[in-house]
Amino acid sequence: MSQENEISRRDILKTAGSAAAVSAFPAIRTAMAADEPVRYGIIGSGSRGTYLLKHLKNIPGGRCVAICDIQQQAIDHGVQTIGNQPKTYRDHRALLDQKDIEAVLVVTPLFTHFPITQDVLLSGRHVFCEKCLVFKPAEVHALRALAAEHPRQVLQTGLQRRYSYFYQIVRSMVDQGILGDVRQMHAQWHRNMINKPSSLWTMKPGGASNIANWRVFRSMSGGLPAELTSHQVDVADWMYGAGPEFVMGFGSLDVLKDGRDVYDNCQLIYRYPKGRQLTYSTVSTSQFLPYFNGGRPEMGEIVMGTDGTVEITVGDDLHSCIAWWYREPPKTKTVESAQKKNEPFVAGATMVASGAANGPIPIMTNDLDFQKGESFLSREAKFARRWLTAKGVLVQEEARNPVDVELESFFQVCRDGKRPKANLEIGLADSVAVMLSNLAMDENRRVYFNEIETMGMPDEAPKVPKITSSAKQAPPHVGG
Repeated sequence: MSQENEISRRDILKTAGSAAAVSAFPAIRTAMAADEPVRYGIIGSGSRGTYLLKHLKNIPGGRCVAICDIQQQAIDHGVQTIGNQPKTYRDHRALLDQKDIEAVLVVTPLFTHFPITQDVLLSGRHVFCEKCLVFKPAEVHALRALAAEHPRQVLQTGLQRRYSYFYQIVRSMVDQGILGDVRQMHAQWHRNMINKPSSLWTMKPGGASNIANWRVFRSMSGGLPAELTSHQVDVADWMYGAGPEFVMGFGSLDVLKDGRDVYDNCQLIYRYPKGRQLTYSTVSTSQFLPYFNGGRPEMGEIVMGTDGTVEITVGDDLHSCIAWWYREPPKTKTVESAQKKNEPFVAGATMVASGAANGPIPIMTNDLDFQKGESFLSREAKFARRWLTAKGVLVQEEARNPVDVELESFFQVCRDGKRPKANLEIGLADSVAVMLSNLAMDENRRVYFNEIETMGMPDEAPKVPKITSSAKQAPPHVGG
């Protein structure tokens, strides 16, 4: 990724403002009955879109009334998955012509997120867009300006860890100082693409000309930083309560030499305010995860404070979420105590000698909290479950899958107009981290996050087109 020419914020605001004035649809409803489902359409019913539909079919807050994809097979699979009879389209603009749609989920390849989200906002609908929210620097400024012109519409980003009970508990522990001064985090997402290739990352016939290969080409994808790192740098932003100041790192294409041009190995360091750090690793030759006693593969985060550390990873279709808390062992001798006793200070390990780390203590769901007036048998049962979980006999389980929670929350904020947890600015910050991480690896330098303020498209900001009948439009954007 090379440095792009500067575009003015005034031009972006002017473009977005003029486009908003020609929106072809009436304003969205400001209120819905509490028991009335939000009527939504989904654009992109490929692998990720179908995965969301599996969850959406069990969420009463929304009702699917339209599905769009450029591939008929994906449309058919989406209709079969949701289990009702939504209208179907091959052109997302035709879907937006359907008057009864109140919200739209954008689950398409990354390079189409901005143009499709832009069209949805201009049509007067709420938007749920999967990460990354935007693909290019100019889109950061353009989408922020466009969203400001549509303040009554919800724009939520698909970052499900923000909706996880366990991650929320860890953030609360950080805020309350339970972990002490949190200054370091480490995260990894390792996969073994040699022994167990992922269908999403395996080159399919057709090479660069096949849209199914979009993840492995720079023209359409942000590579591993977009697909994997984005989730975990967002966790660091959340825990630290701020975005990074700069990023530096190394990326290479070492083993997956099948014509792709994205890295298969990335090592990154993010520097946050007050000297805080996130170190990050993603590789394609091993899925080993050195957390949780090696009991889980691939991905996880460590949040390290002066008084304690948490290892955490989100659940998936095969595994439950895990969150283990380790308390820092007490020091047996400190510099301060040596000075009080008028003893000579000797630098070295003897000054920080301590017992074994206290843990792991499994972080529990709120159904295991002790309640006032609770019966003896109930408390004993909870003690037993806590003990068995600590021994690994029982597993931690979130009361609800974070994907279900984030989708249900989206429909709720569509009704009440409140701000989603994964809002526009969180989505944009996450996208910027992906762009600048790739830039740092490409140019082998320290990239400062304030550089995004002067980055833009070579000639001008993205145009915000007027929406008209789909019959008059150019060929459709791709589906997921």
